[in-house]
Amino acid sequence: MNKIDDITIPELEIYSTLRESAFREDRSFIADSPKVVNLLLESDLEIKSMLATQEYYDEFSTLVNTKEIPLKYLTTKEEMKKIVGHKIHHNCMMHGIRPDDVSLESLDDAILLLDGITSAENVGSIVRSCSGLGVTSLVIAAQTPHPFNRRALRVSMGHSKMMKTHIHEDIKESIKHLQKSGYRVYAAEISENSVALSNVEVAKKWVLIMGHEGRGIAPDILELCDEVVSIEMQEGVNSFNVSVAASIIMYKFQNS
Repeated sequence: MNKIDDITIPELEIYSTLRESAFREDRSFIADSPKVVNLLLESDLEIKSMLATQEYYDEFSTLVNTKEIPLKYLTTKEEMKKIVGHKIHHNCMMHGIRPDDVSLESLDDAILLLDGITSAENVGSIVRSCSGLGVTSLVIAAQTPHPFNRRALRVSMGHSKMMKTHIHEDIKESIKHLQKSGYRVYAAEISENSVALSNVEVAKKWVLIMGHEGRGIAPDILELCDEVVSIEMQEGVNSFNVSVAASIIMYKFQNS
């Protein structure tokens, strides 16, 4: 155990610099809060170091000792408060290595594709719903917050560890490739030709596209999709938050 009196030492720089949208080439990520950290400790992810208070180590010593962690840093709540973006009740942090991103061919029969979503909180919320509903394959663009983005990971409650993530370079090519591989591609959008969710016949292999929080899905992307789906809503209400809509549609798809 390495006792730290000054949290600004170079060895701990990653905890303050690897913030919401930052990533390193070695796939490093930072997790915080006991619920998230503990769930990740139960996984097979590589852990590089931990930074926590004595209270955390005392309470979860059995769990911590089951994992091979090269560096364990001990500090106080007062020192941890100095880390930008770190909340007082989060008395532990972890530096780990996220899983490799996978190929399209490695994805399962149920796939969620996020088109232009910009909010890490939405990504985290969607991932948490995915884990609860058994959808473990995700396709995103490089500009979309990754499930192991610090805030997304926190909002997902650590369930990002369950996802197979593919990062595409061209959404249109990805859609065409998946269609050739036997997937039916559904777009969640309100349009003149959209099918009410209750009437959708769900294919065995499916891709669900969820669009940008404000703009939705672009017309040229909609044209490539096999079917456009919309959720029946009360008159005068236009849409749900994208994470809520994704959860509703995935529940329908997984139980059809």
